[in-house]
Amino acid sequence: MRGTAVIAATFTWLLSMGAPLHAEPAKNPLAERIAHTDPAAYRKLSSVHAGAGAMDFAPLLGTDALSTALIFIHRGVIPPRSGIGQHFHNRCEEMFVVLDGTAQFTIDGRTSELRGPAGAPNRLGHSHAIYNASDRPVQWLNINVGLTKEYDAFNLDDPRVGVALDPIPQFISMRLDRSLLKPAKDGVQYRRALEPSVFYTTWSYVDHLLLAPGAATPGNSSAEMSEVYYVVAGTGKALVDGETSAIRSGDAIPVDLRQNKSFSNTGNEPLELMVIGVARDMAAKDALIASAAARRTNR
Repeated sequence: MRGTAVIAATFTWLLSMGAPLHAEPAKNPLAERIAHTDPAAYRKLSSVHAGAGAMDFAPLLGTDALSTALIFIHRGVIPPRSGIGQHFHNRCEEMFVVLDGTAQFTIDGRTSELRGPAGAPNRLGHSHAIYNASDRPVQWLNINVGLTKEYDAFNLDDPRVGVALDPIPQFISMRLDRSLLKPAKDGVQYRRALEPSVFYTTWSYVDHLLLAPGAATPGNSSAEMSEVYYVVAGTGKALVDGETSAIRSGDAIPVDLRQNKSFSNTGNEPLELMVIGVARDMAAKDALIASAAARRTNR
């Protein structure tokens, strides 16, 4: 099957920087570890997972970005009447995110339109697809976390074109809606968009942060939780283990276990961040769930 062969070859290329689980990431300077969205680096691929049309994308981060089970983060564009065909993941979990525009998301054969910025996680043993039925390109992000660092997929050869749409999604989804954010500290707003219970792997949460101009997050670190901060909008500064680097829209900043980090808004517009949390192991994730339950009980 052509789509299967194409995607297999593609991921051989994309994952060639592989690293074993819990291996220490490369000790490159922070500025080199931060990935930047660069449309000039995108690669055009047709029939992705036997999907319609073609799309352009490239890796932002690979298996070597964190010592935890992050496999990759991809960034790209889905043109009109193009998409990614329906496929299963049995050893990893994946979430397509549309940063703008509208796309048709499918989970387990049920399809609904989501308006960006929004995403839908595909959990272990389930299938998903995405299709751009609109007349404008859709800015797309893809996040993948596994049981190990190994990627897997099983294509259904279904592009999910012209299918019936459910007006209410019959699957888990999230939207990065600024109106849902709550004050966390001076100039910082926060919301947990997806809870730990959503995921079956060590993927532990998706958070949404908004920093007003001049605001900063407090420095902190965790021996049990790694994170990736994706800059949805704005400009600012990342401070990780004493190293500082400028950040801007489209950047992905990996923060590994035990690394101290803080972020500040150095621009004139809000700095918006999506945070992907990946636990060291399931025991660490279970401890996070127990801690959250205890806080709810004590309120």
